[in-house]
Amino acid sequence: MEKVHFVSNYLLNPTNPVTVNLIGAGGTGSVMITVLGRINNALLALDHPGLDVRLFDGDTISKNNTKRQLFSESEVGLPKSTCLINRVNRFWGTGWKAFAYHYTTENKYLMRNCKSANITISCVDKVQARFEIAEILRKIKLTENHPDRCIYWLDLGNSRYTGQSLIGTVHPVRQPTSKLYEPTERLPFVTEEYRNLLLQTEETDKSPSCSAAEALAEQDLFINPAIATMAGRLLMNMFTEGVINVRGFFMNIEDYQMQPITVNSIPLEFLNPLSVAA
Repeated sequence: MEKVHFVSNYLLNPTNPVTVNLIGAGGTGSVMITVLGRINNALLALDHPGLDVRLFDGDTISKNNTKRQLFSESEVGLPKSTCLINRVNRFWGTGWKAFAYHYTTENKYLMRNCKSANITISCVDKVQARFEIAEILRKIKLTENHPDRCIYWLDLGNSRYTGQSLIGTVHPVRQPTSKLYEPTERLPFVTEEYRNLLLQTEETDKSPSCSAAEALAEQDLFINPAIATMAGRLLMNMFTEGVINVRGFFMNIEDYQMQPITVNSIPLEFLNPLSVAA
């Protein structure tokens, strides 16, 4: 039978807006916040409580950021997170919050007050940041009745022409019985399933580009919005369909190709909810 994942019922019938921690406000994150705004607007039209988003990024806008990221020259010097959240709140009338610091264990305020959300979305450019996010999420205890209980982690990443997105479960999600499908309660983190590949990538990570020309040469102008849009499609499908057989994708915009990552493709060692996290 085909393996599928039935989405946590809390996302489908929440008592409050679904909380989202968006980590990173750069090339992909600056687009993803707008994607989340569109998802929220659509969910409200479907009588769903919508989303409550918190955006984390400790960087300020530089002139080079205005060439590939969604910032203007009049915003140079402002905190990325504050700028984007203010823009979204004015446009859609939301009350989302900006945190002008990085999502890290070194920030004690974050660890005490806002590390947990129903959905965590990472748009970071460093491998080590992904492993730190995984460590933070794994240490959050399962609290079924808490409105900010951790359920899913969606990671987005890219290189010059290629990128990927993969969603994992922070804790196993209770599944219904089915005669048609094989329900899968656990979706592995990107840091588990692709640990070795990430570690190899870390060795070749480049420092930030010194000029706008270098930034555009290192990353295609449209790779970030392409990834964010398809990741948004995956999230919207979870909210509206309640079941997924695709948990992510690989994308190559140079060759105009996209390869879905199916629930069927989960290695056997990750199907056991008691397996040790990487």
